[in-house]
Amino acid sequence: MQHDTEATIDAGEFAAWLQAIIASLRGDAGIEVPCGDCVGCCVSSYYIPLRPEDHAARARVPATALASAPDQPAGQLMIGYGPTGECPMLEAGRCTIYADRPQTCRDYDCRIFAAAGIEAGGPERRVINQRVHAWRFSYRDDDARRRHDAVRAAAAFIRDRWQAFPGLCAPTAPTGIAVLALKAHAVFLDPATASLTDTEKAQSILRASRE
Repeated sequence: MQHDTEATIDAGEFAAWLQAIIASLRGDAGIEVPCGDCVGCCVSSYYIPLRPEDHAARARVPATALASAPDQPAGQLMIGYGPTGECPMLEAGRCTIYADRPQTCRDYDCRIFAAAGIEAGGPERRVINQRVHAWRFSYRDDDARRRHDAVRAAAAFIRDRWQAFPGLCAPTAPTGIAVLALKAHAVFLDPATASLTDTEKAQSILRASRE
């Protein structure tokens, strides 16, 4: 992902962020995202799942805001979006249920795309992509830089060599690619990986993602 922008935003120190986001992805802890005034994820045509634990959010979301999302199990409650891609709970650029927002909203961190070197999606993700291009990580040492390089290498492999994965199980959507690359980036820290076949690399990525 190459993009020049005048405005940049501090994404934090990479190694510390990487440790925190992996813990968050595994459900071990939450993560603080410096969103500021950005509402990119609220205006980008996302369905927002309401999990069983989202009691407070469910109590405040009207039935008219719920929708059925493609590829979701029957009965899964989802907050839909309007014709312009906006969440129905957004008014005047502000979330009306912010204190009670669903866990999915709390966990969303578009820095995963900046880390992976990919965009969040197409034109419907335009606002998020602007933020993704603006993020700038800092590095406390060379190891942090190597880890960022490994995340980008993992993401590129998953995106470009998806056919190497058994059962063609590699994610193809940007979020899935970025998440898998973060979880399995250590594969590309190992010099021995360069000598593996694509199929062996894919298998290593899947194993690492489960650890």
